Amino acid sequence: MSTGPWTVLAVLLLAGCTVGPNYQRPDMVLPDQYRGGAAGGASLADSKWSELFQDDVLRQLVATALENSFDLAIASERVLEARAQFHIQRAAQFPNASGQAGFTAARTSGASSFFPLPAGTTLQGSYWQAGLALSWELDLWGRLRRLSESGRAQYLATEEGRRGVEVSLIGDVMNSYFLLRERDLELEVAGKARDVAQDNLRLVRLRHDRGAATGLDVHQAEQFLYTATAQMASTRRDIEQAENAISLLAGTVPGEIVRGKTLAQLAPPTEVPAGLPSSLLERRPDIRQAEQTLIAANARIGAAKALYFPQITLTGFLGGQSVALSKLFDGAERQQEIAPAAVLPLFNAGQIRAGVHFSEAQKREMVIAYRKSIYTGLREVSDALVGFTGTREQRTQQELLVKALTESTRLSNLRYKGGLDSYLQVLDSERNLFQGQLLLAQLRLAEMQSFVQLYRALGGGWR
Repeated sequence: MSTGPWTVLAVLLLAGCTVGPNYQRPDMVLPDQYRGGAAGGASLADSKWSELFQDDVLRQLVATALENSFDLAIASERVLEARAQFHIQRAAQFPNASGQAGFTAARTSGASSFFPLPAGTTLQGSYWQAGLALSWELDLWGRLRRLSESGRAQYLATEEGRRGVEVSLIGDVMNSYFLLRERDLELEVAGKARDVAQDNLRLVRLRHDRGAATGLDVHQAEQFLYTATAQMASTRRDIEQAENAISLLAGTVPGEIVRGKTLAQLAPPTEVPAGLPSSLLERRPDIRQAEQTLIAANARIGAAKALYFPQITLTGFLGGQSVALSKLFDGAERQQEIAPAAVLPLFNAGQIRAGVHFSEAQKREMVIAYRKSIYTGLREVSDALVGFTGTREQRTQQELLVKALTESTRLSNLRYKGGLDSYLQVLDSERNLFQGQLLLAQLRLAEMQSFVQLYRALGGGWR
């Protein structure tokens, strides 16, 4: 029983192997809990971003940004580019068939011969050719499969990159909105301080006219008024700039931003469970992106090593060639050709070996980058936990301080009106209260932003 060429081809394909290392996730020893957090399986990142704050305006802003963001649209296009590139690379594993047709007309010079040509020799002619051409690189050593594996991993890496942009976008919109609401609160505090300063200035001028206050008291009252009005001008500027930043994130032209709840009404939850550190490997897009990049680098080692072995290519043609177009596919004009070819590198000055060393060095680099991304994630979560806890405690103490300053200001005003103290005592109390209220507003903002940072560091936001 004879063995046909297609049987031999099938045996070769079945016997084909894939050279190079198969991917294995690097071993990592992770702690049982985050520094600054309690151990437990529940995680803040399990919550959807829309469940964090019960503010319809904020939800709408984030939804608009997810729909119109320029950065997210760019990242999405990069995903499509990588997916198309993966399909291009994957297509190289399969046969390439194409239809071919052509007409050739030629005339040979009679003077080009070493011997004179007989009289009447035909020096010109033409023919038609059409058929089906086939080319196929037999991937016996897995070079094309490794390149396809690398392309797929690069595609998935860009998808994780897009998710990272989405997480950052949600956090940026929330933080910018909180900044806007904090500036609104500062403007409110400065406006109340201005009103108090105006009332005090009228009182001091009246007392000055009656001889009960000095000119210094009048100028000191003016100082507090101008301090408050200057703060209002600065805050109005910051408000408009914050609105412009939110507009850009939302993919709209600069304009006024609708407000929802106040900063005090948007207080974060009391409990902020962090979950297990091992969950970062599956949650954080940057870690997942780093791993996919490592997978791609690992696959390229196999593609580089496969060049040590012969590259076998199968080409063929089935069609016809005829002088007359009408007889192109007649039996006599029928044409078929099959041409297997193998190329084995013998000497290339170490080019293949250098390519293998290059791909192995790239993999080692990606392993280091992957490990760094994990430790970076652990650090960011720990920083966010410490920052949120510390800022919340600082905000609580600042609230107590503002209450004390408020009472001190009330008593100072009573003593001044009763003639027991100079206006300097009132001015100091009013200034301290004003600065304390501004700092309290800033601490409320820092607390909100540290909560969002913790949510983002844990990998929440896109699931």
